[in-house]
Amino acid sequence: MSVSSRIRMQFVRSVAPAAEGAAGSGSTGAVAGSTTAGKLGSHNTGVADSGRWSTRRIAMYALFVALAMVTSFIEFPITPVTWLKYDPSGIVCLIAGFAYGPSAAVIVSVLGFVPHVFADPWGTLMAVLVALCLSVPASLIYRKARTRKGAAIGILAGAVLAIVAAIVGNLIVTPIYAHMTVSAVAAMIVPILLPFNIAKMAIHAVVTFLIYKPISNLLAKQQ
Repeated sequence: MSVSSRIRMQFVRSVAPAAEGAAGSGSTGAVAGSTTAGKLGSHNTGVADSGRWSTRRIAMYALFVALAMVTSFIEFPITPVTWLKYDPSGIVCLIAGFAYGPSAAVIVSVLGFVPHVFADPWGTLMAVLVALCLSVPASLIYRKARTRKGAAIGILAGAVLAIVAAIVGNLIVTPIYAHMTVSAVAAMIVPILLPFNIAKMAIHAVVTFLIYKPISNLLAKQQ
């Protein structure tokens, strides 16, 4: 073998590993690029969306709104005053707020009572006000402390605000549509309005506290 042939063979041997390394790094870069693109193109949904408006989140909001609408028609008396009726829609608003945050609480509390607007606008206004005062503060507190204690404190704080809103709202709204004086409505606070609203919030609180955890576990499994 001539000297020139040997030089050429040594050159080829030295260049070949470098070319293979470059090809390998290029393929690794392509895999990394495709992995990054896959991550960017992925579509996380469910409770772990951190507030983003995914398709699943919108669907779950719609489901909770529908449940609130249905339960708002389930009415029955819980005190001797039979013209004051309880409905469990507030429980749906609370669970939506716990699961998806204050924005869900607002949406469900407002849209859940839309079917009642035309038949009873003043009553609907009162119902929306009470539902908002109950579910929004509760969901805000629970978002900061996602424990059973946080849930209990949130429900208690929301219940107190909701009772205050119900009493004040009755003093303002009831004289308008019921043709009663403010003093006549005020006379009903202690014997009628306060016991009813306390009983109502107690039912909301107990039921929500008992059923929220199983429902949240079910929602988490669906992610």
